[in-house]
Amino acid sequence: MKIATYRVGGESRVGVIDENKQAVSPFDNPTADAARGVLALIGRADLPRILSAMPLREADIEAPIVRPRRNIFCVGKNYHDHAKEFASSGFDSSAANGAVPKYPIIFSKVPECVVAHGASIYIDGAVSEAVDYEAELGVIIGKGGRGIKPENALDHVWGYTIINDVTARDLQGRYSQWLIGKSQDTFCPMGPWVVTRDEIDLSDTKIQCWINGELRQNANTRDLIFDIPTVIATISAGVTLIPGDIIASGTPSGVGIGFKPPKYVVAGDVARIEIAGIGMLQNEFREIRS
Repeated sequence: MKIATYRVGGESRVGVIDENKQAVSPFDNPTADAARGVLALIGRADLPRILSAMPLREADIEAPIVRPRRNIFCVGKNYHDHAKEFASSGFDSSAANGAVPKYPIIFSKVPECVVAHGASIYIDGAVSEAVDYEAELGVIIGKGGRGIKPENALDHVWGYTIINDVTARDLQGRYSQWLIGKSQDTFCPMGPWVVTRDEIDLSDTKIQCWINGELRQNANTRDLIFDIPTVIATISAGVTLIPGDIIASGTPSGVGIGFKPPKYVVAGDVARIEIAGIGMLQNEFREIRS
């Protein structure tokens, strides 16, 4: 099931996308509850009844979780080829320990940087001159817990979405902690919707990213260094996960920093990310001045 958060006539709704991605059928949710987006459904024993469908083109798609409850958990260097390209980029402070990490590298992005499919990603040249893209599978936690074992981890997943972990590489290199370079305003496009966990085969899901129609990233979730159960177990070992938490599981090779010279994005560039079984997340980069 594909579930979207959207607005019609200024009113928030949550609904089911049809198989052809041409229509959306809203759940019978109060407006105040629907304003929470997909969060309004997580943890419910039964979903609300579904109302009549409307054309999807008449809806304004929002991020599935418009404002996450807390920071988005992210995994760095989690595809083999990307770990190698980033280690050789000169921006990797962990490269001295080897290109491929022994344990998951966990960092975060602030909730306020989340934007929807179709929204603009803003580049501020006074702040960064090295903005990059990162296509990632996003994991939505449905059942919280602490000390979750890998063999039970997928029972805690509610669904999956697409995330573009936009990054200011120069800020990432300048500071020893990645939060500032990862959390600039609009630096977390997410969507276009969430699919329930039964629709994704984590052992074989294609992930691709195009910049202006040029295929840059082309990989499969089977190439992950640390699989999703391992990541969930790592984070929850001492941090209690809560329903609605979001995990960005890492990006494959082909990011801008991996090219020589680097192919950073500029105003007017369009990033299109597709993950099999979910759909397509597309956003244009625009310039903003401080």
